[in-house]
Formats: sequence, C-alpha cells, structure tokens
Amino acid sequence: MSSNTPGSPGNPPPEPPPVPPPAPASGRRVGAKPGDPAIGFTRAGALWTALIAGFLILILLLIFITQNTTSTPFQFLGWHWSLPLGVAILLAAVVGGLITVAVGTARILQLRRAAKKQHAGPRG
Repeated sequence: MSSNTPGSPGNPPPEPPPVPPPAPASGRRVGAKPGDPAIGFTRAGALWTALIAGFLILILLLIFITQNTTSTPFQFLGWHWSLPLGVAILLAAVVGGLITVAVGTARILQLRRAAKKQHAGPRG
C-alpha cells in the first residue's frame, strides 16, 4: 500500500509559502496605492487622537462650568450643601469615573490571579 501524502518516500516535500517582498526604501507599504498614507494605523496615532478628543471635551466642560455658576442646594443622606451647578456635575462625573476605574482594576486583578493560577498549575 502506498501513500500519496507530500513528504512521504517517493513524493517531494511541499513547497514553503511565498515570502512577501521587503518594504521599499521609500517607506510606503507594499501594494499601497499612490494616494494611500505611507503609514497605517498605529497606537501612537490613536493615542494622539484620543488626547485631542479629550482636550476638546475638557474645553467644552470648562465652558459649561463657567456658564453655570448659579449656586444650587444639594441634599444627600442628611447632608445639606450648595455648589455651583457646573462644579456639581463635574464632581459627579469624576466620582463616576473613579468608580469605573475601581471596578475595572478589580476585574483586571481577578483575571491576572486566574491566569497566574492556570500558568502555575500542575505540570504532571
């Protein structure tokens, strides 16, 4: 009984897949059209875009706070105080962000612990 699988006696080994040619010295991506950007998506570019968006939101928030300076009374669990409305909304947003960070941090630590246990499991 003979086998027709590649690499078996009497059959040549399969050819390796083709290797893409190296990038040209001009810095353009291989196969890119002349109108395409020279560099594609990068993390640094995404960070820069996020920073710009964050600063635009911060500017809008500062405008909101300066336009809403009327003092507003607040009550919470028997406490009574008054703050400008813009400042109160900013504080609520900051507290919400801190709660989100705390929950995310707890989840990340939980996943790290689980991964560490799985990695250090029995090697039997």
